[in-house]
Amino acid sequence: MGDRAGGGVGIAVVGVAGRMGQMLARAVIEAPGARLSGVTVRPGHPWVGRDLGEAMGGAALGVTVEDDPLEVFARSQAALDFTTPEATVIHSELAAQARLTHVVGTTGLEATHLARLRAAGWHAVVVRAGNMSVGVNLLTELTRRVAATLGPEYDIEIIEMHHRHKVDAPSGTALMLGAAAAEGRGDALTEMSERGRDGITGARRVGAIGFASLRGGDVVGEHQVILAGPGERLTLGHIATDRMLFARGAVRAALWGQGREPGEYDMLDVLGLRGG
Repeated sequence: MGDRAGGGVGIAVVGVAGRMGQMLARAVIEAPGARLSGVTVRPGHPWVGRDLGEAMGGAALGVTVEDDPLEVFARSQAALDFTTPEATVIHSELAAQARLTHVVGTTGLEATHLARLRAAGWHAVVVRAGNMSVGVNLLTELTRRVAATLGPEYDIEIIEMHHRHKVDAPSGTALMLGAAAAEGRGDALTEMSERGRDGITGARRVGAIGFASLRGGDVVGEHQVILAGPGERLTLGHIATDRMLFARGAVRAALWGQGREPGEYDMLDVLGLRGG
């Protein structure tokens, strides 16, 4: 496991101390054709210098937790990044220097962050998705196609629910679904989205895409796309019950990115679901 394994694609995990970071590390260890080449936490974190397995409360893995991502990237072929927007853009620049496949599952990215990721894509493979699961990406492509077929006569509402600790809303997955619906209609989501309705809002705009965010308990992730037209409603949905599915998808993306031309990609590319 980890650096003790001689073969396989070297995959690093940044922000390994978090719940998702630990799952990513486990997914790399379990994946055929991959090896855990290094893991990082922020400087000053109590895990620095410890064996990862022991820090996670288990047996030693022979992988030491470090605080310098550039050092780890130098001996890796890919990096998995589910951290914060500010950390992710720093990692993207380091990954571009090292010519890594940078797999980004970070949510809450804004236009300035996306611009820096786009710049990194000139030099390295950047795979970014609001959700790494196969099912959600199938749902995304279905949403695009159904929205294109039904047109603006059908109102679109996207409802998502996550655990009480999630800090951003709408979720990255909800925004991904909204972007797909807008694309299917030839629109831009930035111009069509409606969020946080309250009070006297007036009539619904034709073609608007509405979002509702629910938070509570330990919900991993639930998403519904409702298309409401005259006399009927069509509902597309996905329920996640295990976060490991996101981690496995991220490892799949890291392996897929090997040997690709630099650029920005997403899970539709990884899974061969890119629509015509």
